[in-house]
Amino acid sequence: MTGIDKLIVKLKSNPKDFTWNELKKVLEYYGYKEIRNKGKTGGSRRKFINESNDIISLHEPHPKKTLKTYVLKQIINHLNL
Repeated sequence: MTGIDKLIVKLKSNPKDFTWNELKKVLEYYGYKEIRNKGKTGGSRRKFINESNDIISLHEPHPKKTLKTYVLKQIINHLNL
C-alpha cells in the first residue's frame, strides 16, 4: 500500500487528527490544485479546482492544522469515497 493509499484509508475513517497537509496531498491525488486568494479579503479561505472545474472551498484551520470532522465528511462525500 502506497503512502497516498494510506492517507485515503485514514481519511475514510474520519480521524480526529487529519491534517491540512494530508488533505492537500489527497486532493492533489484526485486532480485538484489550490487556488490562492490574493488580496486583503483572502483570509484563510482556500479553494481547490480540478480539470472539470469542480471547486472545493475550505477554511484552512489555524493555529492547529487539524481538520474538523464535518469538513472531512464533506470531502469524503464530494470525492465519493
